[in-house]
Amino acid sequence: MKITNGIDSTGGLERPGSDQARAKPAAGAAGTAAAPDTIRISELSNQLASIESRFVTDGAFDASRVETIKTAMREGRFTVNPEAVADKLLESVRELLRKPS
Repeated sequence: MKITNGIDSTGGLERPGSDQARAKPAAGAAGTAAAPDTIRISELSNQLASIESRFVTDGAFDASRVETIKTAMREGRFTVNPEAVADKLLESVRELLRKPS
């Protein structure tokens, strides 16, 4: 008795050697050209790329500082100043409230 989960784990992709794969002629076999591959990038992806490039050019991201903090956290030397965190949080909220929607 064969047990299957009943779910197509290939996500609609053809497995090599399957009946579907054998039914389709290979590209160029009957004088047909393969369709060109196309890539579409979502608007969200474009926005993320824009944000990333701004971080790099603005210097808002300091990789050495991040490594220093990560090392301090690993070694148990990192301390959080709750007053400073609260002040920065309130400052960012005030800034967001000032900006027009």
